[in-house]
Amino acid sequence: MNINDFRLAQERIRPYVKRTPLERSETLSRHLDTNIYVKYELFQKTGSFKPRGAFNKLLSLTPEERKAGVVAVSGGNHAQAVAFVAKELGIEAIIAMPENTPRNYLDATRGYGATVDLQPNIAAAFDKANHYEKEGLIFIHPFDDPLVIAGQGTVGLEIIEDLPDVTDIITSIGGGGMAAGVAIAAKSMKPSVKAWGVETVGADAMSQAITANKPVTLAAITSIAKTLGAPYVTQLTLDLVKEYLESVTVVPDQEAVKALVFIAERLKVLTEPAASCTLAAAERLRDNFSPTSNVVLVFCGGNQSIADLCGFLQ
Repeated sequence: MNINDFRLAQERIRPYVKRTPLERSETLSRHLDTNIYVKYELFQKTGSFKPRGAFNKLLSLTPEERKAGVVAVSGGNHAQAVAFVAKELGIEAIIAMPENTPRNYLDATRGYGATVDLQPNIAAAFDKANHYEKEGLIFIHPFDDPLVIAGQGTVGLEIIEDLPDVTDIITSIGGGGMAAGVAIAAKSMKPSVKAWGVETVGADAMSQAITANKPVTLAAITSIAKTLGAPYVTQLTLDLVKEYLESVTVVPDQEAVKALVFIAERLKVLTEPAASCTLAAAERLRDNFSPTSNVVLVFCGGNQSIADLCGFLQ
Protein backbone atom coordinates (compact mmCIF):
# COMPACT_ATOMS: atom_id res chain seq x y z
CA MET A 1 0.00 0.00 0.00
CA ASN A 2 1.18 3.53 -0.72
CA ILE A 3 0.08 7.14 -0.35
CA ASN A 4 -1.98 6.95 -3.56
CA ASP A 5 -4.24 4.30 -2.01
CA PHE A 6 -5.02 6.62 0.89
CA ARG A 7 -5.43 9.72 -1.27
CA LEU A 8 -7.86 7.86 -3.51
CA ALA A 9 -9.80 6.65 -0.47
CA GLN A 10 -9.89 10.18 0.93
CA GLU A 11 -11.41 11.57 -2.25
CA ARG A 12 -13.86 8.69 -2.59
CA ILE A 13 -15.29 8.95 0.93
CA ARG A 14 -15.03 12.73 1.38
CA PRO A 15 -18.74 13.41 0.60
CA TYR A 16 -19.86 10.79 3.12
CA VAL A 17 -17.73 11.15 6.26
CA LYS A 18 -16.88 13.88 8.72
CA ARG A 19 -13.46 15.42 9.00
CA THR A 20 -13.21 15.01 12.74
CA PRO A 21 -11.50 17.61 14.94
CA LEU A 22 -7.91 17.37 16.16
CA GLU A 23 -7.38 19.48 19.27
CA ARG A 24 -4.66 20.01 21.84
CA SER A 25 -5.65 19.05 25.38
CA GLU A 26 -4.11 21.27 28.02
CA THR A 27 -5.21 18.83 30.72
CA LEU A 28 -3.61 15.78 29.11
CA SER A 29 -0.52 17.77 28.16
CA ARG A 30 0.06 18.75 31.79
CA HIS A 31 -0.77 15.21 32.90
CA LEU A 32 1.92 13.67 30.68
CA ASP A 33 4.44 16.55 30.57
CA THR A 34 4.32 16.79 26.79
CA ASN A 35 2.00 18.10 24.09
CA ILE A 36 -1.03 15.84 23.78
CA TYR A 37 -3.53 16.20 20.98
CA VAL A 38 -6.74 14.24 20.56
CA LYS A 39 -8.19 13.08 17.25
CA TYR A 40 -11.91 12.95 18.07
CA GLU A 41 -12.92 10.13 15.77
CA LEU A 42 -15.71 9.25 18.20
CA PHE A 43 -17.54 12.20 16.61
CA GLN A 44 -17.53 10.36 13.29
CA LYS A 45 -20.88 9.17 11.93
CA THR A 46 -22.12 6.13 13.91
CA GLY A 47 -19.75 7.08 16.74
CA SER A 48 -16.52 5.52 15.49
CA PHE A 49 -13.93 5.57 12.68
CA LYS A 50 -15.43 2.51 11.02
CA PRO A 51 -17.54 4.20 8.29
CA ARG A 52 -14.32 5.36 6.62
CA GLY A 53 -13.33 1.82 5.67
CA ALA A 54 -16.88 0.70 5.03
CA PHE A 55 -17.58 3.54 2.62
CA ASN A 56 -14.30 2.99 0.77
CA LYS A 57 -15.10 -0.70 0.36
CA LEU A 58 -18.78 -0.44 -0.54
CA LEU A 59 -18.27 2.47 -2.94
CA SER A 60 -15.77 0.25 -4.76
CA LEU A 61 -18.29 -2.54 -5.36
CA THR A 62 -19.65 -3.16 -8.85
CA PRO A 63 -23.40 -2.72 -9.49
CA GLU A 64 -23.75 -6.51 -9.55
CA GLU A 65 -21.99 -6.85 -6.18
CA ARG A 66 -24.17 -4.15 -4.66
CA LYS A 67 -27.28 -5.95 -5.86
CA ALA A 68 -26.09 -9.17 -4.23
CA GLY A 69 -25.95 -7.51 -0.80
CA VAL A 70 -23.26 -7.54 1.85
CA VAL A 71 -22.52 -9.41 5.07
CA ALA A 72 -20.26 -8.37 7.93
CA VAL A 73 -19.13 -9.64 11.32
CA SER A 74 -18.85 -7.41 14.36
CA GLY A 75 -19.42 -7.07 18.07
CA GLY A 76 -20.04 -3.39 17.72
CA ASN A 77 -18.69 -0.53 15.65
CA HIS A 78 -18.08 -2.31 12.34
CA ALA A 79 -21.65 -3.60 12.52
CA GLN A 80 -23.09 -0.12 12.84
CA ALA A 81 -20.79 1.25 10.16
CA VAL A 82 -21.64 -1.38 7.53
CA ALA A 83 -25.35 -1.11 8.37
CA PHE A 84 -25.23 2.68 8.07
CA VAL A 85 -23.16 2.72 4.87
CA ALA A 86 -25.29 0.04 3.25
CA LYS A 87 -28.43 2.03 4.03
CA GLU A 88 -26.89 5.20 2.60
CA LEU A 89 -25.97 3.40 -0.62
CA GLY A 90 -29.16 1.35 -0.93
CA ILE A 91 -27.54 -2.04 -0.31
CA GLU A 92 -29.04 -4.90 1.71
CA ALA A 93 -26.87 -5.89 4.69
CA ILE A 94 -26.73 -8.82 7.11
CA ILE A 95 -24.56 -8.50 10.21
CA ALA A 96 -23.49 -11.60 12.13
CA MET A 97 -23.00 -10.59 15.78
CA PRO A 98 -22.13 -12.49 18.99
CA GLU A 99 -24.89 -12.93 21.55
CA ASN A 100 -22.96 -10.96 24.19
CA THR A 101 -22.98 -7.82 22.06
CA PRO A 102 -24.15 -4.86 24.18
CA ARG A 103 -27.80 -3.96 23.61
CA ASN A 104 -27.00 -0.45 22.37
CA TYR A 105 -24.94 -1.90 19.50
CA LEU A 106 -27.71 -4.31 18.52
CA ASP A 107 -30.36 -1.60 18.60
CA ALA A 108 -28.26 0.81 16.57
CA THR A 109 -27.37 -1.80 13.95
CA ARG A 110 -31.01 -2.76 13.51
CA GLY A 111 -31.94 0.91 13.51
CA TYR A 112 -29.83 1.44 10.41
CA GLY A 113 -31.89 -1.21 8.64
CA ALA A 114 -29.55 -4.19 8.69
CA THR A 115 -30.62 -7.75 9.50
CA VAL A 116 -28.86 -8.95 12.65
CA ASP A 117 -27.98 -12.65 12.88
CA LEU A 118 -26.99 -13.47 16.47
CA GLN A 119 -24.44 -16.22 17.01
CA PRO A 120 -23.06 -17.82 20.23
CA ASN A 121 -19.69 -16.05 19.94
CA ILE A 122 -17.54 -14.02 17.57
CA ALA A 123 -15.92 -17.12 16.07
CA ALA A 124 -19.33 -18.56 15.24
CA ALA A 125 -20.29 -15.20 13.73
CA PHE A 126 -17.32 -15.39 11.36
CA ASP A 127 -18.35 -18.94 10.41
CA LYS A 128 -21.89 -17.77 9.66
CA ALA A 129 -20.60 -14.88 7.57
CA ASN A 130 -18.56 -17.34 5.52
CA HIS A 131 -21.79 -19.28 4.94
CA TYR A 132 -23.53 -16.15 3.66
CA GLU A 133 -20.55 -15.37 1.43
CA LYS A 134 -20.84 -18.80 -0.19
CA GLU A 135 -24.47 -17.95 -0.91
CA GLY A 136 -23.32 -14.93 -2.92
CA LEU A 137 -23.23 -12.02 -0.48
CA ILE A 138 -20.13 -9.79 -0.48
CA PHE A 139 -18.16 -10.17 2.74
CA ILE A 140 -17.04 -6.86 4.21
CA HIS A 141 -14.16 -7.88 6.43
CA PRO A 142 -13.57 -5.56 9.40
CA PHE A 143 -9.83 -5.31 8.82
CA ASP A 144 -8.34 -7.88 6.39
CA ASP A 145 -8.99 -5.84 3.25
CA PRO A 146 -6.72 -3.23 1.63
CA LEU A 147 -9.72 -1.04 0.73
CA VAL A 148 -10.96 -1.06 4.32
CA ILE A 149 -7.45 -0.36 5.61
CA ALA A 150 -7.06 2.52 3.16
CA GLY A 151 -10.34 4.03 4.32
CA GLN A 152 -9.35 3.79 7.98
CA GLY A 153 -5.95 5.22 7.14
CA THR A 154 -7.49 8.52 6.05
CA VAL A 155 -7.44 9.33 9.77
CA GLY A 156 -3.65 9.42 9.44
CA LEU A 157 -3.79 11.77 6.47
CA GLU A 158 -5.96 14.20 8.41
CA ILE A 159 -3.62 14.11 11.39
CA ILE A 160 -0.60 15.06 9.28
CA GLU A 161 -2.54 17.73 7.40
CA ASP A 162 -3.84 19.31 10.60
CA LEU A 163 -0.69 18.85 12.71
CA PRO A 164 2.40 18.79 10.47
CA ASP A 165 4.67 18.77 13.54
CA VAL A 166 3.20 15.56 14.97
CA THR A 167 5.87 13.24 16.37
CA ASP A 168 3.86 10.29 17.70
CA ILE A 169 0.44 8.71 17.09
CA ILE A 170 -1.18 6.20 19.45
CA THR A 171 -3.99 4.01 18.13
CA SER A 172 -5.82 1.04 19.58
CA ILE A 173 -5.79 -2.34 17.85
CA GLY A 174 -8.66 -4.73 17.29
CA GLY A 175 -7.80 -6.56 14.09
CA GLY A 176 -5.13 -4.03 13.22
CA GLY A 177 -6.65 -2.38 10.15
CA MET A 178 -6.92 1.14 11.55
CA ALA A 179 -3.58 1.03 13.35
CA ALA A 180 -1.83 -0.18 10.21
CA GLY A 181 -3.65 2.22 7.92
CA VAL A 182 -3.02 5.26 10.09
CA ALA A 183 0.66 4.36 10.48
CA ILE A 184 1.24 3.78 6.76
CA ALA A 185 -0.62 6.92 5.71
CA ALA A 186 1.10 9.11 8.29
CA LYS A 187 4.56 7.74 7.58
CA SER A 188 4.02 8.09 3.82
CA MET A 189 3.63 11.83 4.41
CA LYS A 190 6.12 12.17 7.28
CA PRO A 191 8.52 9.22 7.71
CA SER A 192 9.77 10.42 11.10
CA VAL A 193 6.39 9.91 12.79
CA LYS A 194 6.34 7.10 15.34
CA ALA A 195 3.20 4.96 15.52
CA TRP A 196 2.32 3.08 18.70
CA GLY A 197 -0.38 0.45 19.15
CA VAL A 198 -2.36 -0.54 22.23
CA GLU A 199 -4.55 -3.48 23.19
CA THR A 200 -6.26 -4.55 26.40
CA VAL A 201 -5.63 -7.78 28.28
CA GLY A 202 -8.11 -10.33 27.01
CA ALA A 203 -8.39 -8.69 23.59
CA ASP A 204 -4.71 -8.90 22.66
CA ALA A 205 -4.66 -10.98 19.49
CA MET A 206 -2.04 -8.77 17.84
CA SER A 207 0.51 -8.84 20.66
CA GLN A 208 0.10 -12.61 20.95
CA ALA A 209 0.57 -12.94 17.19
CA ILE A 210 3.71 -10.82 17.33
CA THR A 211 5.12 -13.08 20.06
CA ALA A 212 4.23 -16.22 18.10
CA ASN A 213 5.34 -14.61 14.81
CA LYS A 214 2.14 -15.86 13.21
CA PRO A 215 -1.61 -15.25 13.54
CA VAL A 216 -3.17 -16.89 16.58
CA THR A 217 -6.82 -17.33 17.55
CA LEU A 218 -7.92 -16.28 21.03
CA ALA A 219 -9.95 -18.89 22.89
CA ALA A 220 -12.28 -16.11 24.12
CA ILE A 221 -12.51 -12.34 24.38
CA THR A 222 -12.45 -11.54 28.09
CA SER A 223 -11.73 -7.80 27.99
CA ILE A 224 -14.52 -5.28 28.56
CA ALA A 225 -13.20 -3.51 25.44
CA LYS A 226 -15.57 -5.48 23.21
CA THR A 227 -14.82 -3.36 20.16
CA LEU A 228 -11.21 -4.56 20.33
CA GLY A 229 -12.47 -8.12 20.41
CA ALA A 230 -11.16 -9.53 17.13
CA PRO A 231 -10.60 -13.26 17.80
CA TYR A 232 -7.58 -13.20 15.53
CA VAL A 233 -5.47 -10.94 13.34
CA THR A 234 -4.50 -11.89 9.83
CA GLN A 235 -1.12 -12.26 8.20
CA LEU A 236 -1.76 -9.00 6.34
CA THR A 237 -2.38 -6.87 9.42
CA LEU A 238 0.28 -8.68 11.44
CA ASP A 239 2.91 -7.94 8.80
CA LEU A 240 1.86 -4.29 8.51
CA VAL A 241 1.86 -3.71 12.27
CA LYS A 242 5.28 -5.33 12.64
CA GLU A 243 6.66 -3.13 9.84
CA TYR A 244 5.10 0.22 10.66
CA LEU A 245 4.48 0.35 14.42
CA GLU A 246 7.07 0.89 17.13
CA SER A 247 5.40 -1.49 19.57
CA VAL A 248 2.09 -2.76 20.90
CA THR A 249 1.37 -1.97 24.55
CA VAL A 250 -1.11 -4.17 26.41
CA VAL A 251 -2.98 -2.56 29.30
CA PRO A 252 -5.44 -4.12 31.77
CA ASP A 253 -9.10 -3.18 31.71
CA GLN A 254 -8.70 -1.34 35.01
CA GLU A 255 -6.28 1.14 33.45
CA ALA A 256 -8.55 1.67 30.45
CA VAL A 257 -11.52 2.38 32.74
CA LYS A 258 -9.47 4.72 34.93
CA ALA A 259 -8.45 6.62 31.79
CA LEU A 260 -12.07 6.63 30.56
CA VAL A 261 -13.23 8.28 33.79
CA PHE A 262 -10.40 10.83 33.67
CA ILE A 263 -11.29 11.72 30.08
CA ALA A 264 -14.98 12.01 30.89
CA GLU A 265 -14.38 14.23 33.91
CA ARG A 266 -11.71 16.46 32.40
CA LEU A 267 -12.31 16.48 28.62
CA LYS A 268 -16.10 16.11 28.91
CA VAL A 269 -16.39 13.32 26.34
CA LEU A 270 -17.46 9.72 26.89
CA THR A 271 -15.17 7.28 25.12
CA GLU A 272 -15.17 3.51 24.90
CA PRO A 273 -12.47 1.51 26.72
CA ALA A 274 -11.17 0.78 23.21
CA ALA A 275 -10.42 4.50 22.89
CA SER A 276 -9.49 5.45 26.45
CA CYS A 277 -6.83 2.73 26.44
CA THR A 278 -4.74 5.05 24.26
CA LEU A 279 -4.35 7.35 27.27
CA ALA A 280 -3.47 4.39 29.47
CA ALA A 281 -0.82 3.40 26.92
CA ALA A 282 0.51 6.97 26.72
CA GLU A 283 1.06 6.89 30.48
CA ARG A 284 3.12 3.72 30.09
CA LEU A 285 5.01 5.14 27.10
CA ARG A 286 5.66 8.58 28.56
CA ASP A 287 9.45 8.05 28.78
CA ASN A 288 9.48 8.00 24.96
CA PHE A 289 8.13 11.57 24.79
CA SER A 290 9.92 14.85 25.48
CA PRO A 291 8.44 18.21 26.47
CA THR A 292 8.56 19.19 22.78
CA SER A 293 6.88 16.04 21.43
CA ASN A 294 3.49 16.34 19.76
CA VAL A 295 1.57 13.17 20.58
CA VAL A 296 -1.82 12.35 19.07
CA LEU A 297 -4.24 10.00 20.80
CA VAL A 298 -6.88 8.63 18.43
CA PHE A 299 -10.18 8.38 20.29
CA CYS A 300 -11.55 5.80 17.88
CA GLY A 301 -15.06 5.39 19.27
CA GLY A 302 -17.62 6.55 21.79
CA ASN A 303 -20.41 4.00 21.60
CA GLN A 304 -20.43 3.30 25.31
CA SER A 305 -23.74 2.58 27.02
CA ILE A 306 -24.34 4.16 30.40
CA ALA A 307 -25.53 0.80 31.76
CA ASP A 308 -22.24 -0.90 30.85
CA LEU A 309 -20.27 2.06 32.17
CA CYS A 310 -21.97 1.73 35.54
CA GLY A 311 -21.03 -1.94 35.52
CA PHE A 312 -17.39 -1.08 34.81
CA LEU A 313 -17.26 1.33 37.72
CA GLN A 314 -18.64 -1.29 40.11
